[in-house]
Amino acid sequence: MNSHILTNARIITPTDNFEGSVVIENGIISDILRGKKYAEGIDLNGQWLIPGIIDIHSDYLEKEIHPRPNAKFPIAFAMHFMDARAAACGITTLFSAISFSQDNIKSRTFTEAIELAKAIDSTTDNLLVRHYIHARLDPNTTAVLDYLEEMKSLKNLKLVVFNENIPGQRQFPLERQIEMRSKNLGINKEEAHKLLLAFIEEKSKINHRLEIQQVFEELMAIGSHDDTTVEHVVEARKFGATLSEMPVSIEAARKAKELGMFVCMGAPNYFRGGSHCGNLSCIDAMDENLVDIFCSDYHLPTMLSSLVAMLNSGLNPSYAVNLMTKNAADYLGLDNIGSIEIGKTADLVSFDIQNDYGAVTNVLVDGYMKYSTSYAFAEKMVGELA
Repeated sequence: MNSHILTNARIITPTDNFEGSVVIENGIISDILRGKKYAEGIDLNGQWLIPGIIDIHSDYLEKEIHPRPNAKFPIAFAMHFMDARAAACGITTLFSAISFSQDNIKSRTFTEAIELAKAIDSTTDNLLVRHYIHARLDPNTTAVLDYLEEMKSLKNLKLVVFNENIPGQRQFPLERQIEMRSKNLGINKEEAHKLLLAFIEEKSKINHRLEIQQVFEELMAIGSHDDTTVEHVVEARKFGATLSEMPVSIEAARKAKELGMFVCMGAPNYFRGGSHCGNLSCIDAMDENLVDIFCSDYHLPTMLSSLVAMLNSGLNPSYAVNLMTKNAADYLGLDNIGSIEIGKTADLVSFDIQNDYGAVTNVLVDGYMKYSTSYAFAEKMVGELA
């Protein structure tokens, strides 16, 4: 059943917030009524009602597949439990990030990444929320060219991001890369440094951003990951990127906005009050109005929790919700979701605020109730079945 009336809710639209009701018919929002309460509706008792959260970059699937370095679980198993967790966090559209890279050090090859993406494709039809794939493509390896056409056949691939892996160029300084390689490969730092210098020289001669652009530009959005310098942003924009994802510096974020790109920052960065690895603070970027989209990055609960933090701090509710929903939908061209408006698909989330976090009570996808802790909904369903 995907026709409902959600009533006595505090509704947040793209431009306003008010108490009222939302009418859903055949999975579509057919009416939004300010101040109106229906006796026969699902009474939300003053809870917040927002569009389902759209998370354009989540690394969480890796945690479900590999909760420990030497412990691996099946993809369908991992997808099932990640899906349930996403719904409980108010996320109705989730993009799982897969890295497509081949540097002889990372554990997953291009072939393995394709196999993972195909496995995701095979599991998504009967899950609670919408699932898509976010491909992080290494443009500095010739191997990428062998897989671009095959990637086009992935039914859930909706976002491609340049993900340069030249050590010392972006998020992680060379010194940290040396330490990581030394530890991972069991060699001393001098050997790791020599290995990295050769690797940097080889990778710096290769740049396949143009080929990636030519394959995907007409099919889906293109972005760039971990832009650190102005030059990184300019290069990304030159090759079709319209998103700067987690810029490492304020200069990069400013340049992205100057060039008309969307800027995405991680919700954990905002919720924790700063980057866990010393990069650009989301709060500092927001102070200059440089942030358009939030993503969960590595921690699903921080999307809704960041929204709650914004509401508690007095930020405009529509502005805060749009960071989690509408702006991502606008960027990705998902015109039917992302906001509470008449004619939009009823992807909706209700929640209470408890202990400064959001406690989700109901999640609807296409108007179907997919997750609920609500007695009101249970009573309504029992009444209709009686």
